[in-house]
Amino acid sequence: MNSKSGNKIVVVGSSNTDMVVRCDRLPRPGETVLGGEFMMNPGGKGANQAVAVARLDGEAVFVGKVGDDVFGRQTRIQLDSEGIDTSSLSTAENCASGVALINVDAAGENSITVASGANGRLSPADIDAAADVIAGASILLMQLEVPVETVTYAARLAKNSGVTVVLNPAPAPATPLPVDLLENVDILIPNRTELEMLSGCDCSESVTDAVAAMSDIGVGALVVTLGSKGALICRDGQSRLVPAFKVKPVDTTAAGDTFCGALCVALAEGRTLDEAVIFGNRAASITVTRAGAQNAIPNRTEADNV
Repeated sequence: MNSKSGNKIVVVGSSNTDMVVRCDRLPRPGETVLGGEFMMNPGGKGANQAVAVARLDGEAVFVGKVGDDVFGRQTRIQLDSEGIDTSSLSTAENCASGVALINVDAAGENSITVASGANGRLSPADIDAAADVIAGASILLMQLEVPVETVTYAARLAKNSGVTVVLNPAPAPATPLPVDLLENVDILIPNRTELEMLSGCDCSESVTDAVAAMSDIGVGALVVTLGSKGALICRDGQSRLVPAFKVKPVDTTAAGDTFCGALCVALAEGRTLDEAVIFGNRAASITVTRAGAQNAIPNRTEADNV
């Protein structure tokens, strides 16, 4: 882990505008389901995680790309209003901003389709432009809604600068991630599905084989999020389940993003990984009781008082 002081957390990732329809159940292929309430909210895994960091009292810097359109301009305004440093958020000319279409059912489960737009243009050159910012951070937090080559490049740069690298491999990759990326990851935070996709192991009964496979690649530590069951911390051949806080879920859309942001804030403050996971569970337990993405993310006072 990194010994740098301060709690600056750089988030490299996506920003989207979420268009959400609440419905009794998720539609099957070819089916139309008449829904209820429509909401349009700021989202994107990268932006969500940056907002979580900022609201939980971390110093958040966001490295991303938006389109030259009304959604992109609104994204910048929204992130600025959260106190996030957007000086490394660039604009792609003649390109739409990212958009996510989200269905949420009565049980709070969701189905999401993303049009990446400008997120797909975030390049290693953008990482070079933010190199000094990344090198001066305590933690680099990333996801997979921007090009993998960019994520890999940023991980290598951060690792070489002594920065702790945290990767949330979501959405689940269709192809194996580069070993060059995973070798530079200090903490990998997949859910069960993502772990299965990454490792090639069946995780329906147990994640033991998948954890061993990822450890063999060189990943420092694994934190496997298991929804209502909590999170499994795996490192140095040992595993420990940290139970979730019991709540009635309304919408799980940004729960994982909240968990990742909260975990990084706790680590940047000098807490142990076990303590950081507990804090992540606290924050995420609030998020799932609210509808939407960024508007569901709690502040520090709320998270400290679960």
